[in-house]
Amino acid sequence: MRKRIRGAGAVLGVLATVGALPAQASPPASPASPAPPQQGAPALPLGPTHLPETRTTTTLQPGVTLTRIVRGTPDPSLHWTVEVSIPGGDTSPDPDAPPTALKDKASADELVADLRRDGFEARAEQVTTPRTADYAGGTLGWRVRVGTYASQSTATTERTRLRAAGYTGSAVYTGWDGAPTDRGPWHVDVLTVDPRTFRGSLDASYGPDLENRETTSTLATSAHATAAVNAGFFVLDPKAGAPGDPAGVGVYDGRLLSEPVAGRPSLVLQDNGRRTRVTRFTWQGEVTGRATALRLNGVNRVPGLIRNCGGTEGDAPTSLPLHDVTCTNPDELIAFTPDYGWHTPQGEGVEAVLDAHDRVVELRSPRGGELPPGGSSLQATGRRAADLTALARAGDRLRVRTTLLDERGHRLSPTPHTDILNAGPELVRDGRVHVTPATDGMVHPGDPSWYYGWVHKRNPRTLAGVDAAGRTVLVTADGRDTDTLGLSITESAEVARSLGLRDAVNLDGGGSTTMVAHGEVINDPSDAAGERPVGDALLVLPRRPAD
Repeated sequence: MRKRIRGAGAVLGVLATVGALPAQASPPASPASPAPPQQGAPALPLGPTHLPETRTTTTLQPGVTLTRIVRGTPDPSLHWTVEVSIPGGDTSPDPDAPPTALKDKASADELVADLRRDGFEARAEQVTTPRTADYAGGTLGWRVRVGTYASQSTATTERTRLRAAGYTGSAVYTGWDGAPTDRGPWHVDVLTVDPRTFRGSLDASYGPDLENRETTSTLATSAHATAAVNAGFFVLDPKAGAPGDPAGVGVYDGRLLSEPVAGRPSLVLQDNGRRTRVTRFTWQGEVTGRATALRLNGVNRVPGLIRNCGGTEGDAPTSLPLHDVTCTNPDELIAFTPDYGWHTPQGEGVEAVLDAHDRVVELRSPRGGELPPGGSSLQATGRRAADLTALARAGDRLRVRTTLLDERGHRLSPTPHTDILNAGPELVRDGRVHVTPATDGMVHPGDPSWYYGWVHKRNPRTLAGVDAAGRTVLVTADGRDTDTLGLSITESAEVARSLGLRDAVNLDGGGSTTMVAHGEVINDPSDAAGERPVGDALLVLPRRPAD
C-alpha cells in the first residue's frame, strides 16, 4: 500500500516573495526578484471596471507559479451595521418559525415597526440574488438592519443594546453583501501548475488517518510540499460523524476511501498534473461472501450519519444532495479500511472484523474497536445487522468492491496516480459560467437565509479547475474582513472564467480557505483562532514519488 503522505525530498528553490502580501503572512524572502505581472491578462470582474489592480507573479518551482492579485481600494461608502434576526411574527406564513436573517416583507416590516418603537433606527431591505444555471434567482427575502457605523466596535455596542431590549442579531460589514458597485479591496492568490514543464507531483493528502483533522500547513510541511491549498468539504461537528472525514468523494492514490455525495461535482487529478478535470460521480459498493452479496451504504464514515446527504434510498430527510445537512438512516452497512483510524466508531449494531487477508476473525456487538494490523471491518446497524451476521462467519473471506460511475454511467478505474476530491457547486463548464447550487444541494427548501449566507454573500473561497492549455489552477480569495471582501459564489465563477479556466469548481471555503507556499501560510484565514484544521489538502510536491 502506498504511503498516505508522500515524502518529497528537498524543495526546489525559495522563490516565494509575492508583492503586497500582508506582513504576518509573508513567505520566506528570496534573493530573486518576482516576475512582472502578466501583460494583457483581463482584469478581475469585481467592482467597477476602472478599479486599480496589481498582479505579482513568482516561480515556486519549475512549472509552478504563484500570482497575487490585489484589486480595488478601500470604499468609503461601505460601513458596519447590525443585522437583526427576524422572528416569524403574526403576519408570517409560519409564525412559529425560528428567527432567521431573511423573511417575507410583512414579517420584516413588523420587526422594523417594533424596533422603531423601542428607539432603534431600523430599516427593511430587499435581497435579490442572480440567476444561475439551475436556480431562478430573484428575491430571496427581506432583511432588517439597524444603524450605520464607521467601525465594528460601534456596531457591536449597538448589538449589545439590541440584545438588552430582547432582540438578536450580528454586526456585519456591507462590503460582504455582494453589491457590484463595491470598490473592494480584494486579495486573490493563484497557483498555476503547467504540465508541460512541471516535474513534481500533485497529491491529495488527508494526513495520518481520515477521522482526524490537520491544518493545510501541517499537511504541506509533513510532505515537504512546495505549495498547498485546502481541499474538500469534511465533517466538522462530532454530531455529524467523525470530524475530518470527507463529506463526499475521496480517492487517494487510486483508492476510494469515501463515497460520493450522489451526482455532485469533484476534482479529478493525476499526480503528473495532466488531465485535471471536473466530473460528477455516483458509486456502487458491495461485500460478497460465499454466494451472497450485500449492498454497501458507505465507506469510512459513522453509520447512520450522511453529511451533505446524497446517499441511498431511505435516508431522511432526503437521498438528494443537501449541503451542510446531516441526513440519517438507521439501517446501514458501512465498510472501513485501515485508513479510517486506529478505532472504528462505537455504537449499537454488529461489526465483522477482517484480518489483512480479508478473513473474518471476529463478529462483535456492540460495534466499534481496534482493527488488527492491516485489517478492515464492516459495520451494520438496524435491519442490516441481521444481513451481516448471516454473511460473516469466522474464517470466511469477504470481498469489498466499490465502483465509481461518471455522469454518463461509465465506470472509472482510478490508478495509483489518481486523486479525487469532493467539491461543489460547479462554477465553469466548457469556458462558460455554469453555477449549479440547486443540483448540488445549496438551495435549502423553505430556508432562504441559508442560501443568503452561503451562496449569495461574499465569503473566503477556494476554487480549482483547469484552463484551455491543460494547466491546473488553484485559487484562494480572502474574505470576512474590511481589507479583503471575499467572493459570492457567482463572483467566484466570474473570477474563475476571467482567469481562463475552462472548467472550475468550488472547494471548501470560509474559515477553511488556506494557501501555503514554502511552509508558510500566505493568505489570511478568517477564523478568529487562525488556520483551521481541515479534512484534506491538495499538495504541490517538488518530486514525483517512486512507484
